[in-house]
Amino acid sequence: MGATPACWFVVLPDRAHAPGLLDRLRSLAGPAVLHLVPHASGRPWLVGCWPDEELTICVSGDVRLAVAGMSSLRPAELTARARQITDTTHIEPALSGAHGCFHVLASVAGHTYVRGSFSGQRRVYRAEAAGVTVCADQARVLARLTGAELDTTQLALQLTADTVPHPLAEGALWRGVHVVRPGTAMELARGGKVRTRRWWRQPAAGLSLGEAATGLREALERAVALRVRPGEVVGADLSGGMDSTSLCFLAAHAGARLVTVTLDAGAANNEDRLYASRAAEHLPGIEHLVFASADLPAYFSGLDDRVEGDEPTAVLRARVQQQYLAEQMRARGALLRLSGFGGDQVVQPSPAYVHALLRHSPAAGLRHAAGWRARHRRPLKMIARTLLDRGSYAAWLTEAAGLLHTPPAGDDLRWGLRPHLPPWASEQALQLCGERLRAAARDAAEPLHPERGRHVWTAAAQHGGRVAGHLAHSGAPAGLPLHSPFCDDAVIEAALAARPHEAASPWSYKPLLAAAMHGLVPETILRRTTKDHFGYEWLGGLRRSRHVLATWAEDSRLVAAGLADEDALRRALLSPQLLIGQIAELEATLAVEAWLRGLEHQHTPDGTREMNSAPTAR
Repeated sequence: MGATPACWFVVLPDRAHAPGLLDRLRSLAGPAVLHLVPHASGRPWLVGCWPDEELTICVSGDVRLAVAGMSSLRPAELTARARQITDTTHIEPALSGAHGCFHVLASVAGHTYVRGSFSGQRRVYRAEAAGVTVCADQARVLARLTGAELDTTQLALQLTADTVPHPLAEGALWRGVHVVRPGTAMELARGGKVRTRRWWRQPAAGLSLGEAATGLREALERAVALRVRPGEVVGADLSGGMDSTSLCFLAAHAGARLVTVTLDAGAANNEDRLYASRAAEHLPGIEHLVFASADLPAYFSGLDDRVEGDEPTAVLRARVQQQYLAEQMRARGALLRLSGFGGDQVVQPSPAYVHALLRHSPAAGLRHAAGWRARHRRPLKMIARTLLDRGSYAAWLTEAAGLLHTPPAGDDLRWGLRPHLPPWASEQALQLCGERLRAAARDAAEPLHPERGRHVWTAAAQHGGRVAGHLAHSGAPAGLPLHSPFCDDAVIEAALAARPHEAASPWSYKPLLAAAMHGLVPETILRRTTKDHFGYEWLGGLRRSRHVLATWAEDSRLVAAGLADEDALRRALLSPQLLIGQIAELEATLAVEAWLRGLEHQHTPDGTREMNSAPTAR
């Protein structure tokens, strides 16, 4: 089952529960300090392990209100807002305008309310334990609490890499542990009734490029200012791309003293260092660290180290390298690290927006379709077929279930990139994934938005938030908190308010972010149209890890679970340089294999200290 994470919380309803439940929670904590925060009734409300700065908790009469994570709500303001609440329906209106990335937890008149962030970076799960429904911020905590078994089907879906479709992408990997979907809250009534309530609504998406750019600039400024203070030393990635560079300039504008890191790739045609150096020239006073790839821990270093988390993640590839960079920034006084991750997913919609544009404005739709066709070099027949298609989301899921072993081509204008399994996936994996997709279709799974382009854009933003959570977790051992401001809910809302055909264009790169950063980031950066990759380092890292890959090929946990064909997987692991167009699939496979091995490390608690964290009225 793996070890219990160092920072976690469980939310209990305001009702009687089996005495053994608290004992099991104490066991999960092990030697760490266990916090207990009561409802107004005196029954346990919040139980878990967290540093003092993680949760802000306040009391107003019988109301308990807490935020967990990075929030603009300071204790006094949170208390003032709690005074506006007499019913759970008042919670979100009372918190209107708050920004950051955080959970909301409340106890009101016997009702318990919990929700995460819309981005999915801060998630909520639920399960039945000791006869009551409980919630937690991490699935593996509930899995340990309930003794849940792995959900083999959900695990098989992980082999499709980044193409797991909504709503299956958010699913937990243990039977009996269920995700509370991002954008919805869980309410636990004193009498045992459980219900979900939608708290997040899609913005109208009617703003012009200029209007939306103004809103995005303001949201990013608030997101960065929330994390930095004038004169403080802040670490930041300066990749040379538009996303990380924008955050560097915003942090400098907020008065931070920057320590930035840039990777100098081995490929001669990689332009990242060039653009990063140009940006650094306009950031006086920064300490700009440039690391040649050859001087850093290679990709896939520590591949056989124990991996923990709620799910497998491709962050595994650069985990050791990123921890080394974090240590370099921390050694120079950095208190946190800003990452530009999420920009790709949040500020630029998929070309799928053309499907709706063609119907709202045929001339503009045809022009954009021709532009994307030329840019991606797609056959006219393929583009026409996808644009004319009117199939429902459920129909698309059903179709995808029958094409899992067929690599997708040209799905950008439909409901997203169609899920597909790697050639080494077993027949059992194929059958399990197909059944789960068809079940979602039968359940009439609704898209995140009726328009295809808006659905794909929203799903991408939530995927970005999920991976941002992986990055934050992976960076924790280095002792330097990693923040991804692009994945704050307020930033996502500001981006989604733009007209999709103005936020994206086949003739320019990230026009929405470029407009938002105009006048702050040098035009030479905003005009960049290339995006470099690290293919040379990817293959080199696999070569250096071939002894681990050989061991895994002979003793694969995926093969033991019946999800991979032994011979086909062995060929992929021993000769990754021969793979064509299957890089993402191999990364996903390595991530799942490493995650399964990490589960084998059992957690053995050896004592618990308990702290009564009952809040006091302010």
